[in-house]
Amino acid sequence: MNASNAALMDTLPPGRAPLSQMALRLHPADNIVIARGPLPAGTILQQPSGDITLRQFILSGHKIAVEPVSDGQAVRRYGQIIGFAAGEIAPGDHVHTHNLSVKDFARDYAFGMDVQPVNFVPAAERLTFQGYRRADGRVGTRNYLAVIATVNCSAHAVREIAHYFTPERLAAYPNVDGVIALAHLSGCAVQVGGADYQLLQRTLAGMARHPNIGAYIVVGLGCEANQIADLISNYGLRGADFQPPALTIQDEGGLRKTIMAGISAVEELLPVVNAARRQPQPVSELTIALQCGGSDGWSGVTANPVLGRVSDEIVRQGGTVVLAETPEIYGAEHLLTRRAVSPAVGQRLLDKVRWWEQHTARLGVEIDNNPSVGNKAGGLTTIYEKSLGAVAKGGTTPLTAVYDYAAPVTERGLTFMDTPGYDPVSVTGQVAGGCTLVVFTTGRGSVFGFKPAPCLKVVTNTDTFRRMADDVDVDTGVILDGTPADAVAAELLRRVIAVASGETTKSEAQGVGEAEFNPWSLGGTL
Repeated sequence: MNASNAALMDTLPPGRAPLSQMALRLHPADNIVIARGPLPAGTILQQPSGDITLRQFILSGHKIAVEPVSDGQAVRRYGQIIGFAAGEIAPGDHVHTHNLSVKDFARDYAFGMDVQPVNFVPAAERLTFQGYRRADGRVGTRNYLAVIATVNCSAHAVREIAHYFTPERLAAYPNVDGVIALAHLSGCAVQVGGADYQLLQRTLAGMARHPNIGAYIVVGLGCEANQIADLISNYGLRGADFQPPALTIQDEGGLRKTIMAGISAVEELLPVVNAARRQPQPVSELTIALQCGGSDGWSGVTANPVLGRVSDEIVRQGGTVVLAETPEIYGAEHLLTRRAVSPAVGQRLLDKVRWWEQHTARLGVEIDNNPSVGNKAGGLTTIYEKSLGAVAKGGTTPLTAVYDYAAPVTERGLTFMDTPGYDPVSVTGQVAGGCTLVVFTTGRGSVFGFKPAPCLKVVTNTDTFRRMADDVDVDTGVILDGTPADAVAAELLRRVIAVASGETTKSEAQGVGEAEFNPWSLGGTL
C-alpha cells in the first residue's frame, strides 16, 4: 500500500450506512460487493440479512465479502466465477490477491444459445458522419500519407522522411492530416514464409491499404528477408491506378540520399492525398476497435458496459466493432461463444483460446499473470475477473466472425480478432485489419494514441478523469454519482461520430500515436 493510501487509512473514520450507499452488488448471485469509495476498518454495512463489519481498510473499486466463503468455493462477480477462495473468507473481509486464487473450471460454451436477432435501423434512418470514401468503397475517418518501413534497418529513414513534413510544410495541403512513419523492429532474421514473416507482411499490407491512408511509400534497406517486391506481390498492393513508390537504402546510395528521395516521393503524392474531401457517410461504414488498458475495479461497471451499449448501437446502424485481446477474454470466452452466429464461429474462437493455453505453456508463463500491478492496485484480482469486465465492451449482439491477427475484417456486426493483450500490439492488428477509429477504456489512466486511427479514451472514474484531463476524453464515472448509463452512452456515441468526422481527440492534440505501431512478433528471430 502506498503512502497516500496509508494516510487515508489514518484520516477516515469508520461509518455506518446501508450497504447500497457504500458498495455495489452487481448481480444477485454475487457473494462480494464493490466498495464505492475508501472504507475504513470497522465500517458497518447495513443489510436486511444482518449487518457486516469491515475487517480491513478497503480501497475504492475493491471487493468485500458479504457471505461466508469456504476454502475452495467459487467467488462470483457479475454472477460469474472470478476465482476460488484460498482459505476461509468471512463477511467483511477484503477479497483480493491474498485470498483469491485461479484454477480451471468448466464453462458452458453452448454455441449460439444466447443469440438474439439485431433490430437494425433502416438504411434511410441511419446516423451519418463526415468521412473519406476511397476507391475500393471503404470509408476513412482520417487522411494520412504513410511512409512504411519493411525492416528495422530502414526505421530511421522513414522517420526522417515523415518528420520533415511539419505542420508548416503541410499548410498548403489542408485536407492532409499528416505524414506518418510506420517503423518497427522486425523484417529480417526471420524465416521467409514463416509465421513472423506472414504476420509482419499482413500487418504492413493492411496499413498500406487502410482507408485512413490516402497514399504511401515503402522504404527498405535492400537485403532484408521482407523484400519490398514480395510484400507488394503477395498482397496485391500494385494497382492500375497506383504504383507505390519503393526505395531501398542500398540502391539509393545511403541514408541521406534515401531520405531526400523519400521526401521528393512524398511531395509528389501530397496533391493526390489533398484532393480527398469529407462527405456524409452512414455510420454503417465505421469499423471500430474496442480496447481497454490500465483497467481497474470500475472498468466492468462503468466504461466497458457503456462502450458495450455504443457497440450495440453501431451494430444496429449496420456498422462493425472489433473486440480483441484473446488472453483478456480468458475465463469469459463462453459469454461470446454462446452468442456466436454459427458453431463454426464459436469453435474458431475456442480454438484461439486453446492456442493461447498452449502458447503460454510453451513459454513457461501463466495467463493469470495478465492482470498488471496497476490492475491489481485498482481492484482487479484474477484474469477471470478482468476478462468478464473486458468482454462487456462488445455489448450484447451476435458474434459474427473471428479473425486472425491483422486479417481484413469483412463481416459486419460484432467481430473478434485474435491478438495479444498488450495494447500497442493489439491495436496495431485491429487497425491493420481495417479499424478506422479506436475507443479505449481505462481506469488507472492512459496516454495511448494510434496513427492513423484516432483514439478516443473513456475513463471509468471521475478522479482519473480530472487528474488526467489533458489525456482522456469521456468520463463514465458519473454513473457512480447517479447519471443514467444510457445518457452516458448517448454522449459517447455522439463523441464517436464527432471524432469520426474529424474532431481531434486528446491524444491527437498531443501528437501521440506514431510510436505505438507495433506488429506482433512470435519471437522466431534467427
